[in-house]
Amino acid sequence: MLLSNFYRFLTTAHSNKRTSPSVLLWLALSLGFALFYGILGLQKAFRSEYVAQDDAREYVFWMQRFIDSELLPNDLIADYFKSITPLGFAAIYKVMASLGINPLLLSKILPIILGLIVTIYCFWLCLEIFPVPIAGFISTLLLNQSLWFKTDLVSATPKSFVYPLLLAFLYYLLRESWLILCLIIVLEGLFYPPLLLICLGILLIRLRSNYFLLAALLGLGFLVMLPYAIASSEFGPVVTAFQAKMMPEFWREGRHPFFDNNPGKFWLIGQHSGILPPLMPPLIWIGLLLPVVLRYSFRFPLVNLIKNKVTILPQIVIVSLTLFFAAHTFLLKLFFPTRYTIHTLRIVMAIAAGITLTVMLDKFFHADQQKRRLWRLALTATLVVALLFYPNFSGRFPTTDYRQSGESALYQFLQQQPKDSLIATLSDEADNIPTFAQRSILVGREYALPFHLSYYSQIRQRTIDLIHAQYSQELTAAKELISKYSVNFWLLESTAFKPEYLTEKTWLKSFQPAFTEALSSLKRETTPALARLTKQCSILETERFTLLKADCIMN
Repeated sequence: MLLSNFYRFLTTAHSNKRTSPSVLLWLALSLGFALFYGILGLQKAFRSEYVAQDDAREYVFWMQRFIDSELLPNDLIADYFKSITPLGFAAIYKVMASLGINPLLLSKILPIILGLIVTIYCFWLCLEIFPVPIAGFISTLLLNQSLWFKTDLVSATPKSFVYPLLLAFLYYLLRESWLILCLIIVLEGLFYPPLLLICLGILLIRLRSNYFLLAALLGLGFLVMLPYAIASSEFGPVVTAFQAKMMPEFWREGRHPFFDNNPGKFWLIGQHSGILPPLMPPLIWIGLLLPVVLRYSFRFPLVNLIKNKVTILPQIVIVSLTLFFAAHTFLLKLFFPTRYTIHTLRIVMAIAAGITLTVMLDKFFHADQQKRRLWRLALTATLVVALLFYPNFSGRFPTTDYRQSGESALYQFLQQQPKDSLIATLSDEADNIPTFAQRSILVGREYALPFHLSYYSQIRQRTIDLIHAQYSQELTAAKELISKYSVNFWLLESTAFKPEYLTEKTWLKSFQPAFTEALSSLKRETTPALARLTKQCSILETERFTLLKADCIMN
């Protein structure tokens, strides 16, 4: 009897009062797990002094200008990433910087705050569709786990705001709160414009008979996207599909691989081209069974509680897939195709899984009261373990992609140099220098995005010049590079003049013929001119690096 009462409590629908004890209990549990996962992420974020999330390095490093306006002056890379950063996203960091909160610190704190907002809106959205609190708990739990198995939320970049904004949009859309919806549309355009296209597509389906309201919302969406489009044009134009196919940067081992000669990989699992939804955690895939459960509703009594609002889920899928194929058709004009599916499918599958699991469990627990309790206890225990503890067994949870560097001596030295200093290096450490040392670099893998030709043509030329200068037999090439770009320091890794050093940096293979010529020279065991100056011109040496003074090379 006690067990039956417990199962009945689990699957009881909530009243219209949002403050009912059962609703508050499941919401509190949902927030508790969201907070727990966020704390796990924070532990990795603060494990040492020099730690930054991989993607955050692109969007956050230039915002240190909010603290000190003299940092990174006339920096091509900083100016480019500033131009492609959505206005609303930058505004948050600017406001927090005015309050004394360093942008890098804020990037580590934001994910836990966004995770709590995501949890609240996911929970209420699920209850708008299916008023059973445990379904809201399961949905938020699966969504949070899925988010922390990837780096979208933890990156604290514009894509991190997709989830709270989209969930809020869907929730207020179902409640027909039009004024709040207008505010969210403005925020979407300011934080992540591709999301606005998804939401406007959903409005087209749901408001097709309300012409006035639809026209007003579409017009509002156009207005908020306009400033972003104008700001991005500073480094335009965007590469065309034809140009992209000719560029090695968009193929395997390139800086931003998109194309693949294998159609299966390209359309299914391509990082930027594939349609396959999130794989983790495994229980999220149960959401695919929701149409089956609805089809055979007579077998599942709890299905009667599912409201007509559930139609929002297939509508999201339809809009997402439409934009996915449109993005393939108009390649790069609508950004990458996966931007229209990966976030939405994760939300849809989590909510669908929460509803499906609740309905199926209710059926199982009440189908045959004569079944031994042991089986029901075993199923309950298995489900609890799978839901709550699977991340602990996966071995890679939470996935944060925080990058830690131990080159404190290098950063501290560079911070003491003039703020307009420029460092030339082919090392991956270039990706960390703008963030941790607040000094400009000539090139860096993380910042070599091949999307806007006006920007990337300069990065490409810089990289070719740097490869040629670093491995040339004549010192003239190095002197010309220093003079041309006003380089102040040259950072060399201890293995920089070994063939393996170049072959391991696959992104450099795109810069031909400089890469092949440099590699061939190293394989012939000839000594580059710069290698002969490492002792003479060194001003700082660490276990991995030697920092050369450019003036010494010139003289």
